[in-house]
Amino acid sequence: MTSMEYLVLNLCDPTLRERSLAELSKEREMFPDLAPLLWYSFGTIAALVQEILRIYPALSPPTLTSAASTRVCNALTLFQCVASRPETRSSFIEADIPLYLYPFLRTVDKAQAFEQLRLATLGVIGALVKDENTKATEYLLKCETIPLCLNIMEIGNEPSKTVSTFILLKVLRNELGLHRCCDTRGPFYDIAFALQKRVNSPDERPSARLLRCIIQCYLRLLDHPRGHAVLKTWFPSVLQTGTFNDYLTDPSMQECLQQLLAKMEAGSPIRSLHFLRCSDNAIIP
Repeated sequence: MTSMEYLVLNLCDPTLRERSLAELSKEREMFPDLAPLLWYSFGTIAALVQEILRIYPALSPPTLTSAASTRVCNALTLFQCVASRPETRSSFIEADIPLYLYPFLRTVDKAQAFEQLRLATLGVIGALVKDENTKATEYLLKCETIPLCLNIMEIGNEPSKTVSTFILLKVLRNELGLHRCCDTRGPFYDIAFALQKRVNSPDERPSARLLRCIIQCYLRLLDHPRGHAVLKTWFPSVLQTGTFNDYLTDPSMQECLQQLLAKMEAGSPIRSLHFLRCSDNAIIP
């Protein structure tokens, strides 16, 4: 039995679980077959779900400790591993495992334990849509994930805001996601308002990574006729005045912004043929 198999087996033993969670989370990159082993080994996913459920009482009223947060985040890291692999992602979605995590995204407490919890949860959701998979996108839209991400873009710390915006971007990059979000019944205005607020905030300038995601979200929204029409009046002027020029040291970011400004000046949507040059997949923690 390999060390990986031994640690996975120990997840089903409550007395050994915490140490195994920590070890697997820390060394997961060394185990390329960890995701299928976690998913298909008997009782393992049930043990990880138990780790999620055990901290529900600490969410409201907010009594989550740092130690408890670290432990559940280790379990979430293993779920992220499962969500990121094509051979286990579909089963992960079909089992509705993400629904167990959504209460974490609804928390509003700004203590470090909760920030850590939200970020780890966003990492799982981001792994589902990292390759812009249609099945994962449809699932997130059905589960009202976008409103939760928009809320975290408002209340979260910088890493959580960045990953939330990354998830929004990945949903928009999928054709189904773009059309659902820009539909008259979709969250288009909420998205436009959240992006504008992040850019225009006088007290908190976005980081370079967050700004990259915001620019690419705008680029993608402009691919839709409704997005192009509405953003003519909702587009933040600070992106046109050179306010963020000191952030744009990366040539690919400069290219993205110039393409965005050119599309804003155009009279009709112009398909974004090159915006994928702005690499963003490294954002997922």
